[in-house]
Amino acid sequence: MKTIVLTRHAKSSWDHDVSDLKRPLSKRGFTDANLVSKSFGTYSVIFDAIYSSPANRALTTCQIFMDNLGLDPELLTIDKQLYDFGGNQVRRFIKSLDDNLETVMLFGHNHAFTSLANSFGDADIDNLPTSGLVMIEFEVDQWQHVSQGETKLFLRPKDFK
Repeated sequence: MKTIVLTRHAKSSWDHDVSDLKRPLSKRGFTDANLVSKSFGTYSVIFDAIYSSPANRALTTCQIFMDNLGLDPELLTIDKQLYDFGGNQVRRFIKSLDDNLETVMLFGHNHAFTSLANSFGDADIDNLPTSGLVMIEFEVDQWQHVSQGETKLFLRPKDFK
């Protein structure tokens, strides 16, 4: 069995004159990421690897989750393939994961993550909001065979306000 957790970066701030890659989180982004990650921590998921887009907003969201979940920093790999908005790069990335990994968490962007949540999972998700996460389980032994799985969890910041 393979399990993937797709986590969209928290709300970013447009108040800074920086490139898209360097855009920071907004105050609400920090609040929402903390809310969702602390709630997710009650599910006691054990991760084999964590991957993040190199974008500042995704990486900061990832760090908030890792801190609140008490995850070892050694689990984290930053990968430019996750700086993808369409989803094809992320799909290829997932299908190329090491088969020794059972449960992974990815931090990235929309429209890619909403699209993948809908194509991989069995729930109809209109939009994966900022700081939102979807956990999907697959009855396969190899990541290359990941196609249709079961959506086990969908968490949104508004669920905790």
